[in-house]
Amino acid sequence: MSAPEEPTGKPPEPQPSYPDHWEADVVLRDGGTAHIRPITPEDADRLVAFFARVSDEAKYYRFFAPYPRLSARDVHRFTHHDQVDRVGLAAVLGDEFLATVRYDRIDEKGMPASAPADRAEVAFLVRDDHQGRGLGSVLLEHIAACARERGIRRFAADVLPDNRKMIKVFTDVGYSQHRRFADGSVHLSLDLAPTDASVAVMRAREQRAEARSVQRLLTPRSVAVIGAGRRPGGAGRTVLAGLLRGGFTGPVWAVNSALPEGQSELGGVPARRSVRELPERVDLAVVAVPAARVAGVAAECGERGVQGLVVLASGHTREEQRELVLAARSYGMRIIGPNAFGIINTDPAVRLNASPAPRLARRGRIGLFTQSAAIGLGVLDELERSGAGLSTFVSAGNRADVSGNDLLQYWHDDPDTAVALMYLESLGNPRKFTRLARRSAAAGRPVVVVRGGRHSGGALPPGHAVPAGRTPAATVSALLRQAGVIEAGTATELTDTGLLLANQPLPRGRRVAIVGNAESLGTVAHDACRAQRLRPLPMQKLAEDAGPEAYRRALAAALADPGTDAVLITAIPMVGDQDGAAGEGRGDGGEGSGGSAGPAWSDPSFGRRLTEELHRAAGEAGQRAGLAKPVLVAHLAIAGLAAALAARSIPAYPSAERAVRALAHAVRYAAWHRTANDPGRVPEYEDIDPAAAAVVLDRALAARPGPGRFPTAPRPPAGPGPEGTAGPAGGVPLAEEAAGQLLAAYGIRVLPALPAPDAAAAVAAAARLGYPVALKTTAPRLRHRPDLGGIRLGLATRSELRRAYEELTAQLGPAGELCPVVQPMAPRGVDTVVRATVDPAIGAVLSFGLAGPASELLGDLAHQLLPVTDRAAHELVRAIRAAPMLFGWRGAQPVDTAALEEVLLRLGRLVDEHPGIAAVELEPVVVAPRGAHVLGAAVRAAPPPPRADLGPRRLPVY
Repeated sequence: MSAPEEPTGKPPEPQPSYPDHWEADVVLRDGGTAHIRPITPEDADRLVAFFARVSDEAKYYRFFAPYPRLSARDVHRFTHHDQVDRVGLAAVLGDEFLATVRYDRIDEKGMPASAPADRAEVAFLVRDDHQGRGLGSVLLEHIAACARERGIRRFAADVLPDNRKMIKVFTDVGYSQHRRFADGSVHLSLDLAPTDASVAVMRAREQRAEARSVQRLLTPRSVAVIGAGRRPGGAGRTVLAGLLRGGFTGPVWAVNSALPEGQSELGGVPARRSVRELPERVDLAVVAVPAARVAGVAAECGERGVQGLVVLASGHTREEQRELVLAARSYGMRIIGPNAFGIINTDPAVRLNASPAPRLARRGRIGLFTQSAAIGLGVLDELERSGAGLSTFVSAGNRADVSGNDLLQYWHDDPDTAVALMYLESLGNPRKFTRLARRSAAAGRPVVVVRGGRHSGGALPPGHAVPAGRTPAATVSALLRQAGVIEAGTATELTDTGLLLANQPLPRGRRVAIVGNAESLGTVAHDACRAQRLRPLPMQKLAEDAGPEAYRRALAAALADPGTDAVLITAIPMVGDQDGAAGEGRGDGGEGSGGSAGPAWSDPSFGRRLTEELHRAAGEAGQRAGLAKPVLVAHLAIAGLAAALAARSIPAYPSAERAVRALAHAVRYAAWHRTANDPGRVPEYEDIDPAAAAVVLDRALAARPGPGRFPTAPRPPAGPGPEGTAGPAGGVPLAEEAAGQLLAAYGIRVLPALPAPDAAAAVAAAARLGYPVALKTTAPRLRHRPDLGGIRLGLATRSELRRAYEELTAQLGPAGELCPVVQPMAPRGVDTVVRATVDPAIGAVLSFGLAGPASELLGDLAHQLLPVTDRAAHELVRAIRAAPMLFGWRGAQPVDTAALEEVLLRLGRLVDEHPGIAAVELEPVVVAPRGAHVLGAAVRAAPPPPRADLGPRRLPVY
């Protein structure tokens, strides 16, 4: 690229307003952070210092000629931008520039231009000591977003052939591009419209960077505990003791500002008064000082090169949390907390217990993330009692920075984690969470979630700074299920499910064999299976004194049965054997010997022997059949059995109900997983007219009140919609005619309804529409309420219509209040309601249910994120509890569900392809034995909300 142009000597233009929404914190390829922001005139000295640290080779690649230093005019040009035709961004760490990028709008001849020219020349410069960190790629994402916002659709760049790194930045980004060689340089042209490839590239880079940032926290080479007290007790000393007791494999340092002069040891480790005094840089700092001192400690850590902080203190205000996070990121650090419980990594190469937990957890295949310290400690204790183990654990407290999404990114590539358990008190970015969870679940790493506070009306726990969600809990649960997320009701259920998924194969169906020595416990298990919609097989009853060999033979037979998908073993000690005395002189007992010989249930060796026999049977069955089946055990008071089973990766539960609940979760997840990679297709319809729909929407938006047509700030969410649906995002209601035209453009016909302010007008309307007709009120208090008498159906003559009109107005009030309309009769069928709503947090959601009390009173609605495939529409119709009404319930004629599914698919395409639609309601949609007929429709339009998931990578700031 050639040398910069000189200023023209024109009078300086007024400085444009600063686009602060272009600022962003980003995670780089190595896990560190940087801040991206527009370059301003105040950056002149920073730019000069930055340029001085760039090598001559890099300068030559940038300017196509030797360029040892910037002139005053260069500095002016590179720091003064109009933020429209000329834009410059910098990646900043602390007070230093790491890299810069700029674009200049040009015409087709390559000359400086203004709008409507939609092409710009782009160029980068990256400091040599920060190359390879992904700065060029992330800056390209952000400068492209700025350009699109300013009406620029294409980037052009000239690159020297030897500058392979920069060529790779452009060619790997995923945009549609053209490439040619001319005049000794490679000329690249990029179309800036996001493509499937560019979004996939961006998300892959995001995953690698965020995973690496978590890995740096969980695998530190050294740790400092800041705020470790001089005496045992207190959070700092407890964490210090846990690190030592767990056997952390790297150096540990203690920091105490009140350390006496000359003392250099504390709690058995080297100690200093300040991080600045440490003789070497540490990777991780556990900050155990009061909230008022955390900011100062964080600054010291940043200056000393610490990579991450675990902040235990609580009591920060929202603004203090925000400032703390921003300050930490300015040094390249990430924060777990505030109000964190800590982190654990059981990898033998790390053995990190940076938490107040009394001991390092067992090594296992469960990844655990919690926000609540109390819940985290409870789940750790439950796993300890069950004999299960962890791979990694993070308790993020207020999660002002590192969140559950970051852990999902890390676990995605972690071979040591088989299942992710998460206790979430809030969802900061639901759209991203469901995307990451679906990816993990589809890859065979299930995600099990407990949502704390889901029935508290969206209120957040104290200290949490994320936006409160407005989406009803039932809607969120439905969307999580569609993403393959297993939603547990309690922390105990979370643990139970994790035990099974971490160690056992997935069941291939719902058929459950029950094997045990007590009919009572078998009956409980059978009833629990029925309650969870599993299919329990007849119980295989063993003798009360059945021993390990008998259990082995029974389990082997059950596993060999092709009609079995899972086996539940139940075991209860014999009455009178609780003290273990009955075990003396007994053998295995085979199938039982009438009580004269049998196992010593309370003898710890019995639990070990039973475990080995069960393990042997499961292994042999898997080898013979080539298809493993899950085995789980429900037992009561058998000494040593739980620990022995855990050692052999067989989950054990203290009740049959808990075992069956965990198995039911596994069955539902397995069914989802089998079809996860084949979600169906979005059908094509030849009669769809997107251009006509766009004209209707543009007309509605152009006519809306307000100072501007497209505000830069997102519109505020409105209140929640009907019970169980996502809250509509406000907007302009379309007139009835416009709504009909919009829907008709996508093949959805709304039966016309003509106003009838008096009886004569009603008769005239019927004459236009043709008899028979319906007469109905449209007053809000009576709308969709046939039970209140506001509808008269099947009116076949003028006299019938007049009589109905007189009765209606006499019963319910004057016509001016009732707003009657006349509509052609639709065939009789089942009344349903279809809604599509754009939720700012989760995106566009399609909802379906039966019209009337089923959906409005009982909340019987099913939900589906857009886009909607044929398979999703098929499942949506059948997901409501009242679905049998559509399929011939109690002898009724089944209705045309295929026509109903087509309405869902067409509406889904309409809303998905036109983001200016804020909400659509079709009610009622009468589904007849042949066809589905839309009798009423309401549409709201609004400027499209920002799509953060399609924009450049950025860390959230709450």
